[in-house]
Amino acid sequence: MSLFRALKKTCSLIKKSLFSRKTTEAVRMEPTKINMSRVALVNGGIDGAMLKAHKPRVMSKSGHSNVRIDKVDGIYLLYLQDLWTTVIDMKWRYKLTLFAATFVMTWFLFGVIYYAIAFLHGDLEMNKFSPKREPCVKNVDSLTGAFLFSLESQTTIGYGFRFITEECPHAIFLLVAQLVITTLIEIFITGTFLAKIARPKKRAETIKFSHCAVITKHNGELCLVIRVANMRKSLLIQCQLSGKLLQTYETKEGERILLNQASVKFNVDSSSESPFLILPLTFYHILDESSPLRDLTPQNLKEKDFELVVLLNATVESTSAVCQSRTSYVPEEIHWGYEFVPVVSLSPNGKYVADFSQFEKIRRSTDSTFYSVDSEKQKLEEKYRQEDQRERELRTMLLQQSNV
Repeated sequence: MSLFRALKKTCSLIKKSLFSRKTTEAVRMEPTKINMSRVALVNGGIDGAMLKAHKPRVMSKSGHSNVRIDKVDGIYLLYLQDLWTTVIDMKWRYKLTLFAATFVMTWFLFGVIYYAIAFLHGDLEMNKFSPKREPCVKNVDSLTGAFLFSLESQTTIGYGFRFITEECPHAIFLLVAQLVITTLIEIFITGTFLAKIARPKKRAETIKFSHCAVITKHNGELCLVIRVANMRKSLLIQCQLSGKLLQTYETKEGERILLNQASVKFNVDSSSESPFLILPLTFYHILDESSPLRDLTPQNLKEKDFELVVLLNATVESTSAVCQSRTSYVPEEIHWGYEFVPVVSLSPNGKYVADFSQFEKIRRSTDSTFYSVDSEKQKLEEKYRQEDQRERELRTMLLQQSNV
């Protein structure tokens, strides 16, 4: 029995060693399977910031706002006052339900009124007591008949079995009112349908932003770079890309602004001209002294708490409608020392080809200065920057005291 127990213990130890070896090999091989467009890599490793909990975003990656409007007095009244926009912004399922319910309700409402007129006029008992008396509406002797007459009148079907007579002027007035009111309702609903279909919202969804942004050098300048592409063959003209940096800011008076907005300017090849978006374009923001991102360094990038909202305004060439596409980037989606892989190439038959399989891919920058940076120099620069900031604040305080 002791020999059997010893053999069993030896087998279990061998299994544990094999399992630990496989786990170690899997961990070693895992970085080679990482998608460069999804995970921030710094110096060849996975940044610890990716392990942090996801922070709330003002703007989602798809461009939808995450801000909830709450506790507004009379918000439904405000929506009713702007009924046109309210109906256009409805989801299609609610809009189709409203469309069908409007017709059924008007048919039934005017049918009830026709039935009431027939009841008050005595048309329902006419066949029993005075068959020679002329009714207001021929062949309407029940609520179902009144509903069918209302439906046939509003839709101008005109079967000829039920029709209005000259006996009741108020019934004629009701028929005219029904046609006028329901025509206006149909015009309103049809207009909202056309306006919703013609909106360039779906066209904006065919504009694609890169999932991540990179910080690299372009024409000797340190730049924040993003990539934008048009997924349709139809052109987008007069493209303007702008950005808003959202971050917590504290004023000199001690007021804490949760979402302070700072403008971030983007250029195409260091030019502010409006390009036409026919091929994937790369937009650059220069990180100079005037940039709100001038304090970024490889060390503090992932520790920053901000959100960069990017907005692209363009004109659709086919409809001349202005569309806007949006996205946002957080520090975990900005990679320092990387650059985008080229996507545009020239085919053998002389045509330009945009390979979107390379659109999200990034690679290490060819500039060796990103990898041979002296850490002591960076620490000194950060120290001098902090001292300069303190001196500015001290000067401002002294100036305020002198003015007092």
